[in-house]
Amino acid sequence: MAAAGTSARVSEREVTVTGERISLQGILAVPENARGVVLFAHGSGSGRFSPRNNAVARVLQEGGLATLLIDLLEEWEADDRAKVFDIDLLTDRLLLATRWLRAEPATRDLAIGYFGASTGAAAALQAAAREGGAVRAVVSRGGRPDLAAPYLGRVTAPTLLIVGGWDTPVIPLNQQAYDLLPGTKEMVIVPRATHLFEEPGALEEVSRLAREWFQRFLS
Repeated sequence: MAAAGTSARVSEREVTVTGERISLQGILAVPENARGVVLFAHGSGSGRFSPRNNAVARVLQEGGLATLLIDLLEEWEADDRAKVFDIDLLTDRLLLATRWLRAEPATRDLAIGYFGASTGAAAALQAAAREGGAVRAVVSRGGRPDLAAPYLGRVTAPTLLIVGGWDTPVIPLNQQAYDLLPGTKEMVIVPRATHLFEEPGALEEVSRLAREWFQRFLS
C-alpha cells in the first residue's frame, strides 16, 4: 500500500508479540528506506485501533518512519482500571515489544523512538530510562509523564511533551515532569486544544510536531 501524500510504498501487517503467558497484538508498518521506527504506547487495550494514534502513525510513515501500534493490554485486561494505571506493567510490555523490534528483520537496524499517550506516556519514559541510550527519542501526547517521576532523572532520550492548551489539569503535571527531565527536552502547548486534541487542526499539529521530532533524532 502507499501512504497518503507520498509515493513511497508502505508494507503493513498484523503481528503478535509474545512473552511469558502474554500475547500482544500489533500493526507494523514499514515504509521503503525507513529512517527509524516509532513504537506507540497507549494505556488502554485498544492501542492499535486508536483513531488518533493511527492518524499520527500515517503522518510518521509519510515522513519515512516505520510504526508499531500495539495493545499493551490484552483484551480481557483493557477494562481493568488498575492495569491501565499500572505503569510498571505497561513498561514491561513496552520493553517486550522493543525487544521484538530489535529481533524483527524489517526493523532490527532502525533507531527506536516511543510515542506515548495517556498513561502510555509514563510507560514510554520509564522504558526509555531503563533502556538508556538505546531509545533515541520520546514524544508524549496529552500524557501523564508525571506518573514516571522516579525514573525521569534517568531519561537520556530527547523528549517532547505535547499538551492541549485547554487541558488545564494536565498542563502542570507535564510541567512537573518537564522540570525533572535532565537532557534535551521541549514542551509544546497546542492552543485551543483539549485532552484528546479533537479540535480542528489540533491532531494535525501534534502529528507535525511528532514527525519533526522523530526525524530529527532518529535519522
